[in-house]
Amino acid sequence: MSYRDRIRECTRFDPSAYRPFRVDGCTVGFVKPDLAQHLLRYSDAFRVTADDVQFTLSSRDPGARTDAFDAVVRDLNQRGAIKNWRGEPFAVVPDDGRSPLFTIDRAAVPAFGIRASGVHVNGYVRNDAGLHMWIGRRSKHKHLSPNKLDQIVAGGKAATHSILETLIKEGEEEANLPGELARRAVPVGVVTYSAEIDEGLRRDTLHIFDIELPKSFVPKNNDGEIAEFFLLPIEEVQHLVMETTEFKFNCALVVIDFLIRHGFIDSDDPDYVALCTGLRSRQI
Repeated sequence: MSYRDRIRECTRFDPSAYRPFRVDGCTVGFVKPDLAQHLLRYSDAFRVTADDVQFTLSSRDPGARTDAFDAVVRDLNQRGAIKNWRGEPFAVVPDDGRSPLFTIDRAAVPAFGIRASGVHVNGYVRNDAGLHMWIGRRSKHKHLSPNKLDQIVAGGKAATHSILETLIKEGEEEANLPGELARRAVPVGVVTYSAEIDEGLRRDTLHIFDIELPKSFVPKNNDGEIAEFFLLPIEEVQHLVMETTEFKFNCALVVIDFLIRHGFIDSDDPDYVALCTGLRSRQI
């Protein structure tokens, strides 16, 4: 195994297996043929062809679009075509950065291949034994990647929150991280990928933060999503990422990014360039 294997796990997909999902002529997502077939029953809101799927609601009001799309997704949820309703609104934003067109439930994001954003925080401690990183183990009850290893704080960005607000909210919920301490986290860049999962296509931009935590700080989960935390030597974290699949697929990428930026993977590594470019892969 290698670091490159972790990146390959987040880049294995076949673009030809999807149809572009378009709104106002702008491609905002990608759907598989089986979902496109389900959408044929909603001809008042969708036009489905062999080439693409278009959301054709005449109104351009974001609220009206949200309501119409939500009605379809709820029906698809009832029919079992979209599962695991989340109750979190995620924005549908064109690639050119225009204002959000409307919002959809988080459960529908991968089904429609919508680009999503999240926040991941590397929490680390320096002591006499060297650099250590706080790692969480996800609850066995999580739908996605149960029991896998995770960052000390990580979560998706809902339409109702900014990046900073997401960081503070998730910090308190997942690790009992006080807001004052969370605000010390340093934004250090993004990791991007497009990856097939059972529910569809994940096209994610992860906003990465580093925070050096006091030696006295011990994280405590408040929302039931993390079963336990470990403070691990960075060498052990390296081993877990390189030699095992213990980390959740995207969390492994965040660790690799940290290792590069902090000099634990240097430019003489034969995979250095491939890793640097792979962490910011072009998203379809």
